[in-house]
Amino acid sequence: MIEGNKLPEVMTVRKLFEPIRIAGVEIKNRIAMLPLGVAYANEDGTVSDRLIDFYVERAKGGAGLIFIVCGYNDFGCYLPLHPALEDDRFIPGLRRLTDALHEHEVKVFAQLMHMGASTFAMPDGRPPVSASAIRSTLTGVMPHELTTAETRTTIEHFVEGAWRAREGGFDGVELVATGGYLINQFLSPLTNTREDEYGGDSQKRLRFPTELIHQIRQALGPGFPISCRTCGDEFMNGGNRQEEMKAIAQAFVKAGADLINVTAGWHQAFIPLITMDVPRGTYVYLAQGIKEAVTVPVIASNRINDPVLAESILLDHQADIIGMGRALLADPELPRKAAEGRYAEICPCIACNQRCLDAAFTMQEISCLINPAAGREREFKLEPAQKPRRVAVVGGGPAGMEAASTLARRGHRVTLFEKEDRLGGQLNLAAVPPGRGELACAIDYLSGELERSGVEVRLGQEASTQLIQDLRPDAVVLATGATPFWPGIPGIEGDNVVGAWDVLKGEAEAGDRVVVIGGGAVGLETALLLAKGGASSPESAVFLAAGGAVDARTAIDMTRGRRQVTVLEMLDRVGSDMGITTRSSVRFGLRLHNVKVITRAPARRITGTGVLYEQNGAEHLAEADTVVIATGSRPVDGLGEALQGIVPEICKVGDCLSPRTASEAIEEAARVGRRL
Repeated sequence: MIEGNKLPEVMTVRKLFEPIRIAGVEIKNRIAMLPLGVAYANEDGTVSDRLIDFYVERAKGGAGLIFIVCGYNDFGCYLPLHPALEDDRFIPGLRRLTDALHEHEVKVFAQLMHMGASTFAMPDGRPPVSASAIRSTLTGVMPHELTTAETRTTIEHFVEGAWRAREGGFDGVELVATGGYLINQFLSPLTNTREDEYGGDSQKRLRFPTELIHQIRQALGPGFPISCRTCGDEFMNGGNRQEEMKAIAQAFVKAGADLINVTAGWHQAFIPLITMDVPRGTYVYLAQGIKEAVTVPVIASNRINDPVLAESILLDHQADIIGMGRALLADPELPRKAAEGRYAEICPCIACNQRCLDAAFTMQEISCLINPAAGREREFKLEPAQKPRRVAVVGGGPAGMEAASTLARRGHRVTLFEKEDRLGGQLNLAAVPPGRGELACAIDYLSGELERSGVEVRLGQEASTQLIQDLRPDAVVLATGATPFWPGIPGIEGDNVVGAWDVLKGEAEAGDRVVVIGGGAVGLETALLLAKGGASSPESAVFLAAGGAVDARTAIDMTRGRRQVTVLEMLDRVGSDMGITTRSSVRFGLRLHNVKVITRAPARRITGTGVLYEQNGAEHLAEADTVVIATGSRPVDGLGEALQGIVPEICKVGDCLSPRTASEAIEEAARVGRRL
């Protein structure tokens, strides 16, 4: 498999673009857009123009197969803002959607979603339903246990939904037997303790999904594809592991499934699944295991975001089709660019989850950090400038690069000034900690867009008032970023105190005992970097273990660093400026590397031996050789005031307004680039 973050300069991808047949349907290539809970339908479940716009862009981009999440809203399922299937009145809208996609030679499957206990109450206040009345570890909600009659009714509703999907022009349907959702809840011993025919031993737990597949097949006849999305391992203590999931997949195929779409784990799994720190292609082995057990095509998914990795998976016979979800959110044209060998032009999914999964979990609108046009295709349509202007952009961080390339693509003459000798701004620092290297791909892409769009880039040149005056621009976009904020803690000027940014830059050393003051994103990721210092790489540890030089336990210990690291946070939790998925993943890493996290602990004084902090009214000492300050940042905006009255128009984007996330900064820049 491909290593690192960059694609090879020369690579021909062929297997990825071979057609494949699923039951009676031929797919033009091996790229499947996985189902995403985009929530772009109308509130009443009818298909919206926005939903069509979003998927048409992905169809035009060259995907062979697109899965679209749909819901049959009944007494046990409520899926707002997704295409609904519970009534014939929805069929014309579904047909409008599928007709629009079929114009671009893509096949479309409806994913029949039922979340079961992995959701909250129904609109009328009733609890969600599940195989058994076992409190959800995801939501904390106690579900209603479906009676035997209700279970059979649920199967009937699934079948009706599948029939309406076909009438609405879908080329196939998919059942969701993963993620800890309803079908998964019937399959897993963790959530199914029933005593009727739908519970008990593993064979009885299979009855619900296999009856469901069989009845859909009877209703829709041969040749109409039925896909089952399943986890190759639940990654839940006491749940179904890989061997059990192989047997389950075999049962699905025996019941009539034509495709097995393999993912990993439940949302509440004990290991990160799709965050940035998960190495690319980590869970492909799950698809390979299922492929060895069944006779139908298998989709591999999870952290597959580039065509070269996808090609290697196919050539190694680990799967038959490659599933990409967020990768096509980031760049709908990924398939076409890959087919044409334009790898450097692919806008990469960096698995940040800021505007997709994190947004979904917090009931916000889904989009993409690096592609703010995702889901807002009409709003962010790029129109040529009516009158080309000369524009100066000050600052080469993500906001400055996005603004400059957008302006240039519209026809403006753009000059970008960056005082450092490299582009990227704070993304360069953010890409340093362990598991955050994908952020470097964003820098590569955004800087490449500057070159491709014809922006004049002046590195190592700080923009002054005189320099801007000499350029005589019609407008200036300020993206001058932020600088670290240091609080007034007594002792902060001591020789044993360094800044987190300096640690990330490699300009400050740390001793064996470190205290990080500040439990935000920068503090936690700096702590993780320091905690892993001196550790062996996972590759080295595996090499030594495979060769018999060390045992497995020793190999794992070798990947842990030698430092003792403590994080002090004054709030009641750490990572409050991080998305829910990233925060969970980073905390997993901190536990793995024995980083001590202390909350509700404001730092009161720094001494030569450590940090005195207050907790529960008492003062404690966190011993340290080195104290790292990670207490936020403050805007840099001196040039904006100096330019007032000198240039006709000034716009500010990103951290120079106030510290914000990269996604907020890039979206602001994209809007300014379209407005000027």
